[in-house]
Amino acid sequence: MGSIPYVVEDFQGVLQVYSDGSTLRSATLPFHVPVHDDGSAVWKDCVFDKHHHLHLRIYKPAVSEAAAKLPILYYFHGGGFCVGSRTWPNCHNCCLRLASELRAVVVAPDFRLAPEHRLPAALDDAWSSLKWLQGQALSEQREEWLTEGVDLERVFVVGDSSGGNMAHHLAVQLGAGSPELEPVRVRGYVLMAPFFGGSVRTGSEEGPSETLLNLEILDRFWRLSIPEGGTKDHPLANPFGPESPSLEPLKLDPILVVVGGNELLKDRAKDYAKKMKEMKKNIGYVEFDGKEHGFFTNDPYSEAGNALLQLIKRFIS
Repeated sequence: MGSIPYVVEDFQGVLQVYSDGSTLRSATLPFHVPVHDDGSAVWKDCVFDKHHHLHLRIYKPAVSEAAAKLPILYYFHGGGFCVGSRTWPNCHNCCLRLASELRAVVVAPDFRLAPEHRLPAALDDAWSSLKWLQGQALSEQREEWLTEGVDLERVFVVGDSSGGNMAHHLAVQLGAGSPELEPVRVRGYVLMAPFFGGSVRTGSEEGPSETLLNLEILDRFWRLSIPEGGTKDHPLANPFGPESPSLEPLKLDPILVVVGGNELLKDRAKDYAKKMKEMKKNIGYVEFDGKEHGFFTNDPYSEAGNALLQLIKRFIS
């Protein structure tokens, strides 16, 4: 008779991995976030991948203005590739705020999570969600919210943490002009504290833990999400690792990197922007002094959240 499976990995009760490889997930967040819905934006859910039972959530301003067409913002949530969902209240609040403040249609896709689905599953799903938008653009029976008043030639990809990692890989995969998505056109990418890794610790990683994040959590996420046998220098984790393809010859659309000054991931984000700048990429880097990981996603109505919204507004205009 076999032994009873026991917990070998536990992320605050949200994700538990057992010795037999099975997992247990909870829909409850490890911290309380009230939903802030003031009615300024409306939303609906759609299926974009029937095979994998994946949904996305579309947001738009509640009141339409006849003047200009609305840009589209794709928002990929964080969670170390292991947790998170479009339905989580922090992600939901963030997208409501982006839609209402930026006067944009926001598309927030879910994607398969590790360890049940290790990388590159999340990246494959991110790509599929953009191909879904292309399919809508070419369809005679387009999703109602993507018909009139929406500018399919002004699409921007915003990613938080692991979503920021995904935004980078989409930028590389699509290249300048995003020709594989015609008639959809991606114009730029916003990487909010992108979740990059590496076998050598950075100074900020060796610094003090954050309120909601520490090295143990970061290491666990990589351990559960990197392809079997890989390390934190895997090309999907470290854009500049020993086996990562060179980014120098690539032509990319503009990228904006945003990070909090007290984040464990700060040095990786800063180094990413520095190296991309040295390669003559069109990239900006903004650091929010004293802020920790998730400062916008977890509180999009804060003073720093308002400042970040103005930054993104300038980037997409």
